[in-house]
Amino acid sequence: MAKTPAAHVQAGEREVRISSPDRVIYEATDRTPEVTKLMVAEFFATVGDPLMRALRDRPTALERWPDGWREGMKLATGPTDKEGDGFYQKRTPKGAPDYLEEVEITFPSGRKAREICPTEPAIPVWCAQMGALTFHPWPVRSADVDHPDELRIDLDPQPGTDFADVLRVADVARETLEELGLRGFAKTSGNRGVHIYVRIRPEWTFEDLRHAAIGFGRELERRDGGVTTAWWKEERGERIFVDFNQNNRDRTIASAYSLRPKPGAPVSTPLTWDELADLKDPRELNLFTVPDLLADGDRWAQIDDEAYDLTPLLELWEKLPGGELNFPPDYPKMPGEPPRVQPSKKVASHWDEEGNRIE
Repeated sequence: MAKTPAAHVQAGEREVRISSPDRVIYEATDRTPEVTKLMVAEFFATVGDPLMRALRDRPTALERWPDGWREGMKLATGPTDKEGDGFYQKRTPKGAPDYLEEVEITFPSGRKAREICPTEPAIPVWCAQMGALTFHPWPVRSADVDHPDELRIDLDPQPGTDFADVLRVADVARETLEELGLRGFAKTSGNRGVHIYVRIRPEWTFEDLRHAAIGFGRELERRDGGVTTAWWKEERGERIFVDFNQNNRDRTIASAYSLRPKPGAPVSTPLTWDELADLKDPRELNLFTVPDLLADGDRWAQIDDEAYDLTPLLELWEKLPGGELNFPPDYPKMPGEPPRVQPSKKVASHWDEEGNRIE
């Protein structure tokens, strides 16, 4: 069988070569046709300007699925996991074009790496050529990679909750931010969650950013009993989890206009608050429908207009009770962190303050 010739996609001022253009990346569903590699590249070119608003000058990891995505496929859990079908690419892939820019970042371990730093629409299209579906930008710009310019509020539905619960909490979050003098911009996660972004002045550390997210989450808990900041899953119950740890160094979430590895090629899609409130099924926002939605303009067109002061959220962190919460397990032990012991397994007399077992 003859090999399909490469295709070319115009992205900004560049033409990007796409090999194996007819490779199926998403199989057809009862609501969407199949999606090929060429269609993914063309989608990123079509949404190029608003996508670049989310990625421009940000260190960005790629979520790559070189053979496409199918039900049952798994994302590798780390560099030594050889069983994963997809994987995170944190360092710049080999064979990158000469117009691709990089920026050096530092991981929590102290190790350094050079990540891609998108500066033009051709970069996401080239990433599609490399099998990338989802972009994971840091909340920093290349000019200052140690001071975030973006707070990310990740509303994560837990078992027993539904999308309507997420929408209710998102509206409480909107109202709370407005009362604090902050403007939040919402998007679907591409799955069942909602992400709310707030542009901030790059004057605070990642630790400050995380504490601001905890403080805000606790204020949401105070206002809505269906919200939790409990780190341990067994303590969350049927509530919406505010994933504060997504604001740590080297923690990222899918960018606006990223595709997600789910049936039907769903897209993490910015919406107005009214559009979000009226949304019944986030699967309606996918590779086929989002370009038409953008005909009315990018809902985040104003996100860079004003950068806010983080102080009101840090005051919530200081005022509301609860203290420090657990960091992710791959992080070094952090000052003031509670013992990293699952509550149901913890017996007070068997653990010291550092979370070490006392025999």
